[in-house]
Amino acid sequence: MSPAFTVVMPAYNAGAYLSQTIESVLSQTFTDFDLIVIDDGSTDDTGVIAAKYQKLDSRVKLLRQSNQGVSATRNKGINYSNSKYIAFIDADDKWFPDNLKLHLEHLEKNPDLGISYAKVEFLNPDGKHTGKIARGRLTKLQPQHFLYENPTMTVSNIVVRKQVFEEVGCFDCSMSYSEDMNFLFRVACSHWRIEGLDKVLLGYRTTQGGLSSQLYKMEEGWETLINKARAMAPELIKKHYLRARSNHLRYLARRAFRLNLSPQVGVDFLNRALSSDWQIIIREPGT
Repeated sequence: MSPAFTVVMPAYNAGAYLSQTIESVLSQTFTDFDLIVIDDGSTDDTGVIAAKYQKLDSRVKLLRQSNQGVSATRNKGINYSNSKYIAFIDADDKWFPDNLKLHLEHLEKNPDLGISYAKVEFLNPDGKHTGKIARGRLTKLQPQHFLYENPTMTVSNIVVRKQVFEEVGCFDCSMSYSEDMNFLFRVACSHWRIEGLDKVLLGYRTTQGGLSSQLYKMEEGWETLINKARAMAPELIKKHYLRARSNHLRYLARRAFRLNLSPQVGVDFLNRALSSDWQIIIREPGT
């Protein structure tokens, strides 16, 4: 008999944090799940660590493949699953103990709910609590909300009915950035609802440092999201594009300043955010 959940964990050179992440899954108060760790061509001890847990707990399954990227890796886990629900966790994040239990209750009570998510707490790079909770919309989500921001924040925070993937499709393997928002946008355009729980159920590990090139790749990924969304809902994109672009560029500016990158990088994003929609400083004076 298939478990209620399949937990899909892509892992690429994740040896530094993998044990903590796996332990957070195995410590769930709801225990009817399989954990599929997919080693995406790691060159460190990721596979060794995952194999150790596979021997210790029959719920842990280890799959290995050459490096294919996170979208293809998640899709492999989706296709492997025979469960009603699929949950995801990246190999450096941590679930809190009632994560699966509360999402199961949420989904079982709401048959029209395709995706459940929750609030997120930021963790230090060493995995310690910060007490800082991400702000994001939890209810009454519409497709355009996934153009302005990602209310779920990370794929580690979503639990999805398998039926949703069968109807809407999986993650777009041509996308390296914003692939989660692309998937969520497609779901939001379907008959399935997406709704969050007013509970903190995930610890999201922040990392120090960063490269300006990564931020510009994130911008490119967002523009790819928009182009794909435009093919589905041209009038929606026409209405929301400039304001949504301004929001995204402001987010990248804030991230550049937070990462202590060259000031010119943050200023570039901020100037272009104002050029796209200068009224963002009226709507959100803290810009």
